[in-house]
Amino acid sequence: MNKLRIIKDFIYKRWLKKFRNRREVQQYQAAKLKKQLAYMEKKSPYFARRGTKDLPVMNKQFMMEHFDELNTVGVKMEQAMKIALKAERSRDFTPRCGEVSVGLSSGTSGHRGLFLSTAKEQELWAANVCAKLLPKGKIWGNRVAFFLRSDNNLYQSVNSPALEYRYFDTSLSPAGHVPILNQYQPTLLIAPPSMLVALAGYAETGELKIRPLKIISVAEILEEADKKYLQKAFAQKVIHQVYQATEGFLACTCAYGNLHINEDLVIVKKKYLDKNRFYPGITDLERTSQPMLNYELNDILVEDRRPCPCGSPFLRIKRIEGRADDIFVFYGKEGGKVRIFPDFIRRVMLFVDGIREYQVIQVRPDLLQIAANDLTEKQKQMVMDEFCRLAAENDFIPPELEFIPYQWDSKVKLKRIRRL
Repeated sequence: MNKLRIIKDFIYKRWLKKFRNRREVQQYQAAKLKKQLAYMEKKSPYFARRGTKDLPVMNKQFMMEHFDELNTVGVKMEQAMKIALKAERSRDFTPRCGEVSVGLSSGTSGHRGLFLSTAKEQELWAANVCAKLLPKGKIWGNRVAFFLRSDNNLYQSVNSPALEYRYFDTSLSPAGHVPILNQYQPTLLIAPPSMLVALAGYAETGELKIRPLKIISVAEILEEADKKYLQKAFAQKVIHQVYQATEGFLACTCAYGNLHINEDLVIVKKKYLDKNRFYPGITDLERTSQPMLNYELNDILVEDRRPCPCGSPFLRIKRIEGRADDIFVFYGKEGGKVRIFPDFIRRVMLFVDGIREYQVIQVRPDLLQIAANDLTEKQKQMVMDEFCRLAAENDFIPPELEFIPYQWDSKVKLKRIRRL
């Protein structure tokens, strides 16, 4: 690992490379894209054969089908999968495929995917993450507590003179992490919202005694109710977010808590679902081992066209709403089907006081399961009333509601709005 390169890239991204307007962003992206496409035509067997003039629409299935031919480092899928699966079972994430790190992603969609990273890519990623996420005014001596389902050499690459990284396994009980966190005293706490909420409970009782400078939500959707609860429990003005996927370091929040696409790292093409919602198509401008060119995600992003007080010209995102397969489908009153975006389902639950931990699961178009504990009959009636109101406003037949106990499994990503 070239620590000097990380420090140089960090300084460049943190202080030297600034974008004043959209024109500068687009010029930078065009130059980086030209260089990236030329590299892929030389190094990727797939693009060497077919060129990059007309890019295919890529997704996880496409990436897995053409894995051997797409990647530029000669890694075979069968070999990479064996290494990744062994790491998942043993919880030892240090083995590599030659000089290349291998990771396994299930994602919130549940489809398995492989991702690769070289030492140089890890250095670039570490520099970008440190430049964008380290607390303002504290560059040296940061301690990161990073909660995720699985570790990877990529994440370990952030260890540097500025930052000490420690991995915490989300498959283990939150209670077991409390004494370790108390001893470690992280300055940055990075975890999925479900884990942050669980840890916040220990902070409220006084068992968890940490005062992180920055709390960052990753891997799951951060609900507004959870955000407010975390702000109060940890005495934070802003709960930050990172939109990090197999496909790259896609977005992070500014000092004002607004989410911005990292347009110095990726180009985003928008496939609009309505006036503000869109599916993003990602082109990674720095990744070289595994081409991410015109890679279509099924995440639903909501655009915010207002200028941000932070002054960044990068695309501002109001929220990450969910996945395409989280869109609920109901029977229309006049026949046919009516599609309802996850945020409308989320609002139904937010309108009912006293419900924070929940899941809404669509079993059939005419049946929803509401997973929540200790609901009163009044709360249940309020949930039913809210769904009837939503149905009336959108001309679909109100579904039957089945109330079931809420159970959180820390081994898997929490999806509060889920369609089976």
